[in-house]
Amino acid sequence: MGGGAFGGKLILVNVDSIRDYCLSLPRATEKLQWGDSLCFKVGQKVGGKIFTILGLDDPRLCFKCTPETFADLIEREDIRPAPYVGRYKWVMLDRLDALRNDELKELIRHSYEMVVVKAPGKKSGKRRASAKSGAASKKKKRG
Repeated sequence: MGGGAFGGKLILVNVDSIRDYCLSLPRATEKLQWGDSLCFKVGQKVGGKIFTILGLDDPRLCFKCTPETFADLIEREDIRPAPYVGRYKWVMLDRLDALRNDELKELIRHSYEMVVVKAPGKKSGKRRASAKSGAASKKKKRG
C-alpha cells in the first residue's frame, strides 16, 4: 500500500501524520513511554487514558476497537491482536500503511471516542444523579 487516497490526493501514512492527527483531537496529549512508544492520551495529564500507541523505532501502531471491528481487522494482512492488550480489543498494525489513510483516521477517532467516555476528569451525569439520590434517601432515613 504506501499511502491512502484522501480527497483525490495521495497522503503518505507516517509517524508525523499520525502524530498530527492524534494531537488534533480535543484534550489529546502525548507522552513517550516504554522506550520508543509515543502514547496519545485523553484526560488529565497524569492518569489520562491511552487511545493510541505509536512505535517510533520500529514504526507500528496500536489502538482500541469495538469487538466487531477487532474481529474484522485481525483477519487482514499486517494487523494482529496487540501484545498484552489484545484481550481488551486493541489491535497492532505491523506497518503504518496497513490501512488506507481515511480508514485509519476513522479507527483512531473511534478509539479516542471509546476512551474519552472513561477518561478521568469527565464527570458522568449518571454518577452525579445516583450520588444525589443516595444522599436524599439517607436524609429520609435519618429524619
